[in-house]
Amino acid sequence: MYNRVILVGNLTRDVEIRYTPSGSAIGKVGIATNRRFKAANGEQRDETMFIDLTFFGRTAEIANQYLRKGSKVLVEGRLVLEQWTAQDGTKRSRHSVTVDNLQMLDRPGENSGTGYGGSEGGYGAPKANSGYGQPQPNRSAPASAPQQPPAQPSVPEIDIDEDEIPF
Repeated sequence: MYNRVILVGNLTRDVEIRYTPSGSAIGKVGIATNRRFKAANGEQRDETMFIDLTFFGRTAEIANQYLRKGSKVLVEGRLVLEQWTAQDGTKRSRHSVTVDNLQMLDRPGENSGTGYGGSEGGYGAPKANSGYGQPQPNRSAPASAPQQPPAQPSVPEIDIDEDEIPF
């Protein structure tokens, strides 16, 4: 079986982070994704889905530090069914996504004025080995050095058989 979810959207609230007794971070947040489609009457319509996300470990700490409500992200993870008993005794359940990979899509100052670093006006530089953040240009290169075009971002390929596509 294959359980993989890839979503692009905006966070619906700031990341809520908690720590387990062993010190592992758990972050919870929501994401809103949009889909535009043409209705049966020919009218263009928008559909918005709200999905809960859970981050673990270092990813939770990075999300808490750099992401805010409205931040645009790409997440990859797996669908999970959460079940619990409410205070009134009823059994409750919901689906959420446990995030394995996080990619921040906003640039500093682009996120409707909220920014990533609070009063700093930008999100600074995360640790170099974390894999998050944007590469910094080499400012020590001489002005006469030839400029190379920026690398194109890689888009993950998804291996889907044409028989699995519903349209």
